[in-house]
Amino acid sequence: MKKAGFLLIAVLLLSVVAAGCMGGSGDSSTKEETLVIFHAGSLSVPFQQLEEEFAKYAEENLGYKVTFQDEASGSVMAVRKVIDLGKKADIVAVADYTLIPQLMMPNFTDFYAIFATNEIVIAFTEHSKYADEMKAHPDRWYEILARDDVSFGFSDPNQDPCGYRSVMVMKLADYYYDKPIFETLVERNTNIYANGSMVIAPKDIQIKNDRVVIRPKETDLTALVESGSLDYYFIYKSVAEQHNLSYVTLPDEINLRDFKMADYYGKVSIYIGSTGKIIQAKPIVYGVTVPKDAPNRELAMEFLKYLLGENGKRIFQENHQDFIWPPVAFGSVPDEIKPLVKVEG
Repeated sequence: MKKAGFLLIAVLLLSVVAAGCMGGSGDSSTKEETLVIFHAGSLSVPFQQLEEEFAKYAEENLGYKVTFQDEASGSVMAVRKVIDLGKKADIVAVADYTLIPQLMMPNFTDFYAIFATNEIVIAFTEHSKYADEMKAHPDRWYEILARDDVSFGFSDPNQDPCGYRSVMVMKLADYYYDKPIFETLVERNTNIYANGSMVIAPKDIQIKNDRVVIRPKETDLTALVESGSLDYYFIYKSVAEQHNLSYVTLPDEINLRDFKMADYYGKVSIYIGSTGKIIQAKPIVYGVTVPKDAPNRELAMEFLKYLLGENGKRIFQENHQDFIWPPVAFGSVPDEIKPLVKVEG
């Protein structure tokens, strides 16, 4: 009886092991992949949520266990990593869509989609100097920033669209308020200067005093404002909202939000020393592409579909950023995303 009992147990164990092996074949079919994403700093918060949700979706529906290798930077730098440094990315998402056709097409990609908008605001905290006055009289923002005991910042125009947009906002303010705001805030504090309506951002930007702080990307300044070591900074409204900062909303004539004001914005442009390109002020529109040599193109296209669909729209709205609906795509638009976008050329 004992021998029979041992035989029965052995048979049962073998059957369990065999069943486990067969059942495990489904698990072994799950492929582990990494998606490399170069994106604008201002996309960090919505993209974190997007990636978390996509990872679950991919594991449940696509058979992929996805990890992400994110590199947040100024959008100019994100593009230059691909075109100048030869780094490979699966997704490139920038805060100024024009960087893609201007710098990446046709050699590095053959399409892009526009998917989100934003506006420039001036953000601060209750610890910022004259915060109560800024809240009570937001139309005096340029007078408060000009005070000798006030510090303010913006990102590097050579690396980041928020930087070159910020200085163009200050140049547009010259025309709107009919005051020398650009000279007072920019030229007196840095070597960035204006030649008529053209702003010149030298390749090597220099700061003349400790009143102005410039960092590679706009989100680098957030911690400085939150800690109280910087009073104010020019930033996207979505980032100010995401970090629960106070902010001044600027007039539509200068905030780069209003598509109806495109011609008005267009009177100002900027020469970017790092690229040798001239960029005209225009409404803020984000763009995304999959480079031609993306290491995981098939999975990258699935991520792009997730971004451009209802899930992306919801995630961006939850993170206080306006989404273009439907997104609009240009160039040799891949068949995978055509059902989700309006195709323009």
